[in-house]
Amino acid sequence: MPFGTGKYTYELDDGWAKLPEGWSFADACGLAVDAEDRVYVLNRSEHPVIVFDRDGNFIASWGEGFFQRAHGSNIDPDGSIYCTDDGNHTVSKFTPEGKLLMQMGNKDQPSDTGFVHTPGATLTSCLPTIKRGGSPFNRPTGVSLSSAGEIFISDGYGNARVHRFSPDGKLLLSWGEPGTEPGQFRLPHSVWVDSQDGVWVVDRENYRIQIFDKEGKFLDQWTDLSRPTDMVIDSEQVVYVSELNQRVSLFSIEGKLLARWGSQEEDKETSLFAAPHAIAVDSRGDIYVGEVSKTQAKIDKGSRTVQKFVRKT
Repeated sequence: MPFGTGKYTYELDDGWAKLPEGWSFADACGLAVDAEDRVYVLNRSEHPVIVFDRDGNFIASWGEGFFQRAHGSNIDPDGSIYCTDDGNHTVSKFTPEGKLLMQMGNKDQPSDTGFVHTPGATLTSCLPTIKRGGSPFNRPTGVSLSSAGEIFISDGYGNARVHRFSPDGKLLLSWGEPGTEPGQFRLPHSVWVDSQDGVWVVDRENYRIQIFDKEGKFLDQWTDLSRPTDMVIDSEQVVYVSELNQRVSLFSIEGKLLARWGSQEEDKETSLFAAPHAIAVDSRGDIYVGEVSKTQAKIDKGSRTVQKFVRKT
């Protein structure tokens, strides 16, 4: 069956990811597509980064034993992969083959924001314990690169800030505090830097995306969203957003809704989506959606934890 409408109509490539026998993603928390349309799936299985070609054929895996709790990823023009780990409070840069190039943050040393994770409680339920914005990092979530190679990081489950770094990892700027007003955050869950160096912050538990300039000046916000988790802007200036509440949405760069589909309030065992967490787009306009269905719905969807939607032209 088709999804979307008009120019933005897609078909599901069911069972796209051809995982090796016995493997699972568990949760597919981050997605990145390189210049050759290879898809890097950051996940919470024993094989944290699994690489596929655009047809879903398995290429490689790496990162075994490296991550405590993988969360978000992105890729720069030279093909380097950036991954956040909200379990050990670091952000790491790798070659496409998985060689560690740089690590940012103090491993296992969260910054002081007042955040307290009560044993047995969800991270989201503990967000009210954040009393102030802090230095990098306390459970960082997302990462994106500017046109000059500067690194922007959303931080995150235990903080309420966005940090801007030089390409070599020097902290340049931080902004944000806990709250609901413009410039404040309640779980900055992901970040995307557009072609004009506008900084889009996915403010999940405020049900919005906030837009800033690279100096942290608030410009605008979008609110027609339901717990947004991740976003990407393609070369046609289409904005793609994954939403934890079981849907994806496509907008023009001006904020006009172009297409939306999903399975809100449906049985997560049988619905199209259980918990979309990551979204990516390849050079042909095909969409990849990764889910944290095991964490959020206690469901292991196997290869369907990552779904591909092929654009019809």
